[in-house]
Amino acid sequence: MSARVCLGAITGPHGVRGLVKVKPFTEVPEDIAAYGPVEDEAGTRRFTLRVTGAAKGQVIVAVDGVGDRNAAEALKGQRLYVARTALPEPEDGSFYHADLIGLSVVGPDGAELGSVTALYDFGAGDVLEFRGADGKARMLPFTEAVVPTVDLAGRRMVVHPPEGALDDGPGTAADAPPDGTATE
Repeated sequence: MSARVCLGAITGPHGVRGLVKVKPFTEVPEDIAAYGPVEDEAGTRRFTLRVTGAAKGQVIVAVDGVGDRNAAEALKGQRLYVARTALPEPEDGSFYHADLIGLSVVGPDGAELGSVTALYDFGAGDVLEFRGADGKARMLPFTEAVVPTVDLAGRRMVVHPPEGALDDGPGTAADAPPDGTATE
């Protein structure tokens, strides 16, 4: 398991008094400040946050020691981390994305397919990305039907990909002619 979890990222200043906009990665946006001080990616700076509002899918946050727009602008792009131990254990069937990154991905027959590189939510549910030994990124829906087993202790997950989901069959970009014309 990861020692730290990224709770969000500062996207820019809000106003002239040092407030910042934060894109939260927490289920409840206001929880960005609920687990104590956060750290930068390197773990060298600590920030105490106080949520003051919300706007357009982001939270407006006061950062202790940041009192003007210039100081807030300097924090743009900063990712905010908290120790994994500061977070509550997820409910059954739920996982912190950080705990899944790096897990081995195996098929129903136990064949090694790759390892988890990312999870995304494009609006229709989570999508699992993994890379195989060939270096290709592949994506599968992160549903109980497709990923019935997640074994955090064993650092692996079993996937049952839908028919053809892992095929590199015709119609892929690699099969297209270089001039973009269609072939039969």
